[in-house]
Amino acid sequence: MTDVFCEKFQNELSLLSINLEKNQLEQFYKYYEILVEWNKVMNLTTITEMEEVISKHFVDSLSLVKILDDLGTEVYSIIDVGTGAGFPGIPLKIAYPQLKITLMDSLNKRINFLNEVINNLSLNDICAIHGRAEDLGRDINHRERYDFCVSRAVANLSTLSEYCMPFVKVGGCFIPYKSGKIEEELGEAKHAIFLLGGKIEDTERFLLPGTEAERSLIKINKVNGISKKYPRKAGLPSKEPLK
Repeated sequence: MTDVFCEKFQNELSLLSINLEKNQLEQFYKYYEILVEWNKVMNLTTITEMEEVISKHFVDSLSLVKILDDLGTEVYSIIDVGTGAGFPGIPLKIAYPQLKITLMDSLNKRINFLNEVINNLSLNDICAIHGRAEDLGRDINHRERYDFCVSRAVANLSTLSEYCMPFVKVGGCFIPYKSGKIEEELGEAKHAIFLLGGKIEDTERFLLPGTEAERSLIKINKVNGISKKYPRKAGLPSKEPLK
């Protein structure tokens, strides 16, 4: 682990009021090394420069603490839908080891990468599952089983809500990571969120530490159980978003 990595990461974490132990910083650095190595042979991320990975992947993932300030003390179950290279789920697990994390992705080779990271970092109470949200959202082992669903996946909020809301138990929340310009998308998704048993509670807008990037976290409460109609069959949520 390099001094440059430690200094930059800790400086940006301090802006989120997060303090990590040395072994946690070492886990993050090892994660970075595995990410860069695997990225040479498969497309995991276009961001590979160390300082950018720190800001745009690690710190961005941990910014969830801005809207969930008890992350460090509660034992929440969280599913990360469309996790890709493990963001935000793996950074959340490293920083808050008591969380129970499920990483979900539709590409099996990404699952292989995630399992490599989990094993190398000796992480517990975390698993990576292969499947599409439209299918797993109907699986009784996952449907309405989680305190929170998070996602940094690139999709409009209406589509993303149909992917994610089925996983959240009543009383829990879906929290998507979005760009700063969110008003129009929020307006267009309000009815879809209602149909899926949700209600928008809060939106946290901020500049990502270490960058000029505007970010938004949206807290969508699950206030009602979800109709058996949702999620619709694979492909429909993206082709025909709920309105």
